[in-house]
Amino acid sequence: MEAIILAGGLGTRLRQVVQDLPKPLAPVAGRPFLAILLEYLASRGFASVVLSVGYKHELVRAEFGAAFAGLRIRYAVEDKPLGTGGAIRLAARQCDAGEIFVMNGDTYVEVEFDAMRAAHSASGARLSVCTVQVSDVSRYGAVVVEDGRISDFAASGSAGPGRINAGVYLLARDLLEGMGLPEAFSFERDVLAPKVRELRPAEFPARGMFIDIGIPADYARAQQIFARP
Repeated sequence: MEAIILAGGLGTRLRQVVQDLPKPLAPVAGRPFLAILLEYLASRGFASVVLSVGYKHELVRAEFGAAFAGLRIRYAVEDKPLGTGGAIRLAARQCDAGEIFVMNGDTYVEVEFDAMRAAHSASGARLSVCTVQVSDVSRYGAVVVEDGRISDFAASGSAGPGRINAGVYLLARDLLEGMGLPEAFSFERDVLAPKVRELRPAEFPARGMFIDIGIPADYARAQQIFARP
């Protein structure tokens, strides 16, 4: 299995607690958060990862080099911000697999990746989206699912329990080619939302832990979750 990890974020919301580091290098329980994520992927059978990097990318490369935890590591470096969509498209051009997992470098989601890949293949979809159940969807926006396919991505703001986009995708390597998209674009705003009826993404529900360290409160919570005994 092969994955793209989006690790180029500025981490502006974490600046008050983590300064001058790319967000995936934010220390969690004494280790870069990205190290925890990479170790998890290695334990789940991944062999190769492309790190999509931008802001202070040299620090990420210095930390992980060409191999880490048994994973082959390659780098797709943004010379200028490309947005999540542009970053995925750039990184996908370095991938070998026909179907690629994509995930965020500041989010840890426990996913049965083999099962997701099998469900993706059985669905015939070119895109599968991992979802998780949360107690309050207001930070993320809910997903609307009909017969195992995502039919809409609701805007953030509504409250209450529901399923959200967990930020883990399985997609065809060439999904973003030929769409007439600009050099820099958002995967979420410029592809997922406006093209949801066309793409008909398959939903894959994850039932394990989900944590996004993008805000200080959850960053502090991660310190406790990942603390070594």
